[in-house]
Amino acid sequence: MAYYQQPHDVTALPAWQALHQHRQEMANFSMREAFAADATRFQRFSLDSCGLLLDYSKNLVTENSLELLIQLAEQAGLPQAIQALSQGKPVNASENRAALHTALRSPIGRRLELDGVDIIPEVHRVLYQMTELVSRVHSGLWRGYSEKPITEVVNIGIGGSFLGPQLVSEALRPFTQRGVRCHYLANIDGSEFRELTARLNPETTLFIVSSKSFGTLETLKNTLAARDWYLAMGGPEDKLHRHFIAVTSNRQAAVEFGILEENIFPLWDWVGGRYSLWSAIGLPIALSIGVSNFKELLAGAYAMDQHFTQTPLSGNMPVLMALLGIWYSNFWGAQSHAILPYDHYLRNFTKHLQQLDMESNGKSVRQDGTPLEITTGSVIWGGVGCNGQHAYHQLLHQGRLLVPADFIVPVNSYNPLSDHHQWLFANCLSQAQALMQGKTREEAEAELRARGLPEEEVQRLAPHKVIPGNRPSNILVMNRIAPFNLGALVALYEHKVFVQSAIWGINAFDQWGVELGKEMGKEVYQRLTGQVQEPAADASTQGLIEHFRQHHRG
Repeated sequence: MAYYQQPHDVTALPAWQALHQHRQEMANFSMREAFAADATRFQRFSLDSCGLLLDYSKNLVTENSLELLIQLAEQAGLPQAIQALSQGKPVNASENRAALHTALRSPIGRRLELDGVDIIPEVHRVLYQMTELVSRVHSGLWRGYSEKPITEVVNIGIGGSFLGPQLVSEALRPFTQRGVRCHYLANIDGSEFRELTARLNPETTLFIVSSKSFGTLETLKNTLAARDWYLAMGGPEDKLHRHFIAVTSNRQAAVEFGILEENIFPLWDWVGGRYSLWSAIGLPIALSIGVSNFKELLAGAYAMDQHFTQTPLSGNMPVLMALLGIWYSNFWGAQSHAILPYDHYLRNFTKHLQQLDMESNGKSVRQDGTPLEITTGSVIWGGVGCNGQHAYHQLLHQGRLLVPADFIVPVNSYNPLSDHHQWLFANCLSQAQALMQGKTREEAEAELRARGLPEEEVQRLAPHKVIPGNRPSNILVMNRIAPFNLGALVALYEHKVFVQSAIWGINAFDQWGVELGKEMGKEVYQRLTGQVQEPAADASTQGLIEHFRQHHRG
């Protein structure tokens, strides 16, 4: 396969230079004044698609800003990059692979060839295999070694084999099928393992080993610990296959562990871990919410895929969100981006996006290996509202850092309680409004005088009550969190990340920094356990190794 995109230095493009000039012209732009002068700003700067309403009117942009950003995307070859992604070209250049997670949500009948082979039938064969398994578990036909039905499912995986499935199964908790509870085991910390297994009965527990290689350190160690726990609790070894299944590319390792061939679900090289929840990695999702709801999740993601590939850039939701991110990161000096979901069920959304965005776009060279001189990627952080309002929102409002934010909120709650949801929704809107509008010195003084304070006290307190405003945010609204629009929401951010990578000219689908950490971890482990006596390469690591060996009581 040939390199999919011409290497380019985005900073040399005419639109980049024009945006630098435009940024100077925007130095005194006021969102408050822009809203006061234009009653149609919301209508002009909002989009509704795939069950999602995006309001991007509270951004430091004019029509001219957006035109220049669209020009940048065109000059950087974004339309061609989108086509290359959807057609299975090797967009992962360093590993010479396609990135076809979109194929996982394609309907039957669509044809997509990779190396001359139509991969859609194989995708649907695995989906059928998933359907059969879920049906057997939900109907009670799949039974543990003591003939009791399965009631607990534990997904053992880390990274993309954990964050995406956990996000979705918890976000769709109202759709949970009765009789089956899903749990997640990711960290190698023994405390997590003990806390989880203390609540489980081996007779009714099914473990899913989710690892492409069947050798990821944390997953493998937890899998071996789960087997030891199962045997120690009385589980017979010849019935092990009733309690372990696998999602992996390494079928041989799974069989050697004791998993039956028919209970091994495949993974393909063209699916990256952080894009894999749509595959058999999503088995815990399907077991939690049922296959019909899982298919609705896929349908929502497919709808966003269609919007992304078929909609002009100027009205394209992922493209606009990506361009706004580039605008703030490269032209306004923003280094982080806050994700603020106003719904308890979306409390893990930020964690998934941290991996999706930071592992994808935390790069320092272009696709062709040449070094970058600009910032790519942002620090993704945040958490559920209203909790953050009483914690870190203070920095968003009055700190010196510029932190763009995405607010995500449903109109309706599954658990209405008095007027709680009205207050939740009001808080979401008012936080975005306050970030945009702020409070002037004159307003602060008038407010204090209205309280009857003496002028000396007014002047003393007023500076502390001034809020700069002009802080940008997007608001994403959905009717309620449901499989379809959640699928669209996750796919929206997947495509946003890809758009930014294509414009910057980087590879969003490798993660060599992660691989280095794994390699060095093995070396440190060998020194901790005395397998290697040669000292570590630096005094700090060696000193900490010696401290561990002196004090560890394992």
